[in-house]
Amino acid sequence: MSHIEITLFLLLFAAVMFVWERIPLALTAVIVCLTLAVTGVLDAKSAFNGFINTNVILFVGMFIVGGALFQTGMANRVGGLVTRFAKTERQLIVAIMVIVGLLSGVLSNTGTAAVLIPVVIGIAAKSGFSRSRLLMPLVFAAAMGGNLSLIGAPGNLIAQSALQKVGLEFSFFEYAKIGLPILIGGIIYFALFGYKLLPAGSSRTTDIADETPDFSAVPKWKQVTSLLVMIGTILGMVFEDLIGIPLHITACIGAAFLVLVGVLTEKQAYRSIDTQTIFIFGGTLALATALEKTGAGATVASSIMDLLGADASPALLLVVIFFISCALTNFMSNTATTALLVPIGMSIAANLGADPRAVLMAIVIGGSCAYATPIGMPANLMVLSAGGYKFVDYVKCGLPLILVAGLIAIPLLLFFFPFFPS
Repeated sequence: MSHIEITLFLLLFAAVMFVWERIPLALTAVIVCLTLAVTGVLDAKSAFNGFINTNVILFVGMFIVGGALFQTGMANRVGGLVTRFAKTERQLIVAIMVIVGLLSGVLSNTGTAAVLIPVVIGIAAKSGFSRSRLLMPLVFAAAMGGNLSLIGAPGNLIAQSALQKVGLEFSFFEYAKIGLPILIGGIIYFALFGYKLLPAGSSRTTDIADETPDFSAVPKWKQVTSLLVMIGTILGMVFEDLIGIPLHITACIGAAFLVLVGVLTEKQAYRSIDTQTIFIFGGTLALATALEKTGAGATVASSIMDLLGADASPALLLVVIFFISCALTNFMSNTATTALLVPIGMSIAANLGADPRAVLMAIVIGGSCAYATPIGMPANLMVLSAGGYKFVDYVKCGLPLILVAGLIAIPLLLFFFPFFPS
């Protein structure tokens, strides 16, 4: 087999295994990485270079900084604010989505959902509202909030890594140009219409998620320090150019400080790191490198272009790319979807002579629209049992939300990220 054929076979293998999940996603990514090295498609250094990427370092730092908010209970205190302002079910849904969406913009969207699920279940028990009416809006808000900043979701940094190879990048809050309107649109959708599509309720009264952790023994100074370090770290990233410190170094400074002053122990810091994300990220970057170096990515891109026709308009191409990403992300990990499509998107941009930022932004935003199935993102699965949901509940409530996101995103993408900027 030629190197192109091996790479395309591994692309197909990764796509199938990411959907099927017969083996862990991280193991699939590692198998791809190892195969590329063993077959000689990539040398060992190139195959494993993704694991020392600066964005992996950024991941590690932010997992620890975010983990401090979770482990000290500060995230729970922020989430508990919703009970002070929401009196009706609709107000509660809106309040939950606002809090979760904003937190997900600067923390792990999956981590934010995981911490606030028991908080919301407790709120449901106290308020008398059904948890099934509250948990689905929570996880959808977490997905939408992930597109408020560069660090909101792993897919954002996968695209950033690809752009950095060609001397381009997204600024810290650039995703918010599209992500914030989608979050606002999603909240309005649930406030006016979507809440009617939520399942009526569940007879389940007990669940492991009911066990809200007790943070009463955590010293207040640890909670305050974790919040201040998070704010300081984010400000350092926002003003990266002004202070001259790269994002990943700022994240590591914040993480090291938290361990140094005792907010987290060394073991707690290690436990905060999501190793699955690291392995998926590193392994799929090897596949992206192979798609680029062998020309396999250009082959796939050319096939897509041939199907659309030589005279396809940028708007049509944008719609196709966006909805391909939307479709895939609902049947495989949103991180895996972005990892698979980013190198193909780079090749499409190269073939067209288009701005790769425009193509990758469409892929990332589409890849975050994992609303129509319980398997699109980890947070969706977290509430499947706790909310007593069925597969059709996600389709019924999430599919219209995808259409709402598309109607908002596509005009904004054409305006802010034209394929051929003048």
